[in-house]
Amino acid sequence: MNNRPRALSMGVVIPPRERTASTNSLTDGDNTKRRSSSRAIKRPKFDDELVESSLGGQSSTPISKVRTRNPSISTTVSDCSVSLPSTPSVTSDVRKRLSSKSSSKRSRKGRSSQVIVTKDLGRWKAIDDLALIIGVQQTCDLLVVQRGIKFSCKFTLGEIQERWYALLYDPTVSRIAQQAMKNLHPDQTESVQAKALYSKKEEEFLGTIKSNSNPVLSTFESILLDNADVFYSSRTAKALMAHWQLQKQYHLLPDQQVPPITKNATVKDFTEAEQQIHDSELYEASDDLLEHELAVASRSSKREVRLLEDQVSKWQVLVDTVTGISPPEFDNQTLAVLRGRLVRYLMRSREITLGRKAAGYNVDVDLALEGPAWKVSRKQGIIKLRNTGDFLIANEGKRPIYVDGKPILANNKAKLNNNSVVEISSLRFIFLINLDLINVIRQETAKLSGHNSQT
Repeated sequence: MNNRPRALSMGVVIPPRERTASTNSLTDGDNTKRRSSSRAIKRPKFDDELVESSLGGQSSTPISKVRTRNPSISTTVSDCSVSLPSTPSVTSDVRKRLSSKSSSKRSRKGRSSQVIVTKDLGRWKAIDDLALIIGVQQTCDLLVVQRGIKFSCKFTLGEIQERWYALLYDPTVSRIAQQAMKNLHPDQTESVQAKALYSKKEEEFLGTIKSNSNPVLSTFESILLDNADVFYSSRTAKALMAHWQLQKQYHLLPDQQVPPITKNATVKDFTEAEQQIHDSELYEASDDLLEHELAVASRSSKREVRLLEDQVSKWQVLVDTVTGISPPEFDNQTLAVLRGRLVRYLMRSREITLGRKAAGYNVDVDLALEGPAWKVSRKQGIIKLRNTGDFLIANEGKRPIYVDGKPILANNKAKLNNNSVVEISSLRFIFLINLDLINVIRQETAKLSGHNSQT
């Protein structure tokens, strides 16, 4: 190690640090030597110290009084004039960092206040508070408000009264509710104002229109213009007309009289009123022409039903859509099923043709219902049931048919087993056999063959 003194850029010569400088020997009363470190303990700097240290030119401490960290070195920098470089980039970075911290704190404070506003409302939402305030201003009756306003949830009369007193006398609840109502969307505010209850003065002005008259929309418009100080600000002529019609329907207009119920009047129940009705009065006179037309219509509908029933037995293949719920695969008339991804073809005859339906040419199984079939021939193949109960598929098209991965070329045949995979072009099907019905057919065929052999 080089023991020559190091020269600083400022011209101050500092002697080399030795190991003995970092430790001091202390002697106790019992002549026991104890070693202790003389190095300064490093502690983390806080934000304000970082800012002060970064602003080198603005420090109020004179440079002549700055000492080195190591207390064992007593050299002071006093005889030299040092010009520290200015650090505008560092100060600008610090200021940006502080401004970003303050803005983030403000945003967090705004978010937290908004969360507190929505959280402290509890069951009462801002729409409920607005409807409650408008309802009380219109009617001055909490019972009418409870019966007439549809809140977001069901409130009892005690809860409504408690909430109204809290809005009046509790400054915290009032401030939070006002802030929440200010944050409402204008459409929500308009919907609440449109459903405001009608005051007594408003209904009195509507009662000036007679029940036997037929007012039009212009009548209510004129009333609304002449008495704008009486009606609520969100009232429209159409709303006034609808409310007047409701009053008329329930006999609430002043000129409508409902006969009072006296003490001696007896209210009949349904059974008593039903006994007074004569059944002979309920029957209408018979119309011969109408009965004749109904009979002709029923006859024609029955004829169509019979024709359809006769045609069902002649249908060779029925097409059914594949749904998520797996229905029973077979019935008593289905021999096999050719199941695809979207469509199921129910085979109900001993021989069916596969292919693509075209103009002037029909097939039993139209593969175009399952998917793209432009590469499928019009008559691609034939599936046939033998008397032995075996199914065979014959390729009649140009492209091969794959059964369980084995290609069947044109004019060739292959046997179809239960759960065989049939691939035609890009379409894939699963061939399912009704084993119960096929076993019955095999038994009948065996009986017939045995009877013929005996004869």
